[in-house]
Amino acid sequence: PLPLMSRLFGRRRGWLLTVQALLAAAVVAMALSNPSESPWLVAALAVVVSFLSASQDIVIDAFRIESLDDRQQGAGAAMIIGGYRIAMLVSGAGGLILAQYYGWPASYLAMAVLVGVGMVTVLVSREPGDNAARQEEDDRRRQQFAHLAGGATPSALQAAGQWLYSAVVAPFLEFLTRPAAAAILLFVLLYKFGDALAGTMTTPFILKIGFSKEQLAEIAKVYGFAATMLGVFLGGYLIRAVGILKGLWICGILQALSNLMFAVQAWYGHDSLVLIMTISAENLAGGMGTAAFVAYLSALCNVAYTATQYALLSSFMAAGRTFMSSPAGWLVEHLNWAGAWVWATGTAPPDNVALQVNWIGFFLLTTLAALPGLAMLAWLMRKGLHPQAKAPDPLETFD
Repeated sequence: PLPLMSRLFGRRRGWLLTVQALLAAAVVAMALSNPSESPWLVAALAVVVSFLSASQDIVIDAFRIESLDDRQQGAGAAMIIGGYRIAMLVSGAGGLILAQYYGWPASYLAMAVLVGVGMVTVLVSREPGDNAARQEEDDRRRQQFAHLAGGATPSALQAAGQWLYSAVVAPFLEFLTRPAAAAILLFVLLYKFGDALAGTMTTPFILKIGFSKEQLAEIAKVYGFAATMLGVFLGGYLIRAVGILKGLWICGILQALSNLMFAVQAWYGHDSLVLIMTISAENLAGGMGTAAFVAYLSALCNVAYTATQYALLSSFMAAGRTFMSSPAGWLVEHLNWAGAWVWATGTAPPDNVALQVNWIGFFLLTTLAALPGLAMLAWLMRKGLHPQAKAPDPLETFD
């Protein structure tokens, strides 16, 4: 807890207001800096803004998870993703428009003012949980760690060690001692694999079949954005209606099937109507799957370690999605899908058909790549491993 801010506003709100004030100040400093005169200062400020922005995300996620029960996590996930998408649109398109007419300093100053919207929202929100109970829990952990360290009264070194243990070590131990923790992590790694594998190559594929970057951007901005927003709210509603695990199952199947739309696009080639349908289907299913998955990760977190565990789980998911999808380009280039045509028909396909067959084969493969994640989900459901199952407090072993 922050000494003054946590007393005035509560643990989560105190941290949020502090980080947001620092973030606004850093953005203002960037607006007042000249990259041509002080490039290293601007670079350093960009690093500071990135760090504070990531810190804000972590605390917001903790605030959201602690404020909602498990049945509300789907709606919370939909709101956070929807808000993020709208903010990206405002800061991206809005920032560029302001920069065009008034210059980059004015654009950055406007972004700093918009941070104030978040600060007002924090001020009018209620602190999640019971602050008194939280303080009592913090005191208990401090005493437990002091006992473990061999002293009745925590010294400065023991207090630092207690904080490090509670913030870093204990969240790991609590999660890894849960039933089938390794299987849960494997599922987190695999659930979005097929979606990520296809997503890596969608832009090169669409450009390859003859669409321009401008055409792709126009369709993605209008139909893709609308479908994503609809998808995240449908996903949130679905989680509330059928539960997290069943919602994950439905959304996972839809994600896999949406990859087949790109195979259809490969067959039709340069067809704008089919592209609108493909982009809409992919974004709708992806929005639903993301909302369901964020709700699942949120429900996995123990409220005693919300910020750390959610940050670790979401980082694990993102790293898996990034690294596991990296062979996508190699698969398109080196797997001879046209050979299947030769094997089936006994004749070599024309060049244009060979291109279609290669892309169709790739997107069929991405659909199959979704199956391991669905298989892991089925196993978790069969074992009754709901995300609410938590392990004992690691510090309790020292009582």
